[in-house]
Amino acid sequence: MSLVEQFNDYRSRMNDRIMDSDNLVIKRIFNLDTNCYAPGHLDEATKEMLGLACSMVLRCDDCVKYHLGKCKELGVTEAQIQEVFSIATLIGGTIVIPHLRRAVEYWDALSENP
Repeated sequence: MSLVEQFNDYRSRMNDRIMDSDNLVIKRIFNLDTNCYAPGHLDEATKEMLGLACSMVLRCDDCVKYHLGKCKELGVTEAQIQEVFSIATLIGGTIVIPHLRRAVEYWDALSENP
């Protein structure tokens, strides 16, 4: 199973498990997250790139993978992703570099399996 498949399988399985708990607060948080990334004054790709940069600065590898996957789905280019990586590393500092490495690895895996 590829890196991308492993991540997507785990995320899907655990999200189902969480939703099965029928916790209203958690459901509302998930709904807010979904609605926040819907097209509005900013398009979806821009919002996903913002989410990617924030996730890198906050050092959340799962979030980075999720946003990279969405960026890939939405047609964000390698050059655009590299600019997001640059901004995130500048803002987050050198502590972001290990997450940058994993982000590049995951982007490459996404690019191998379009």
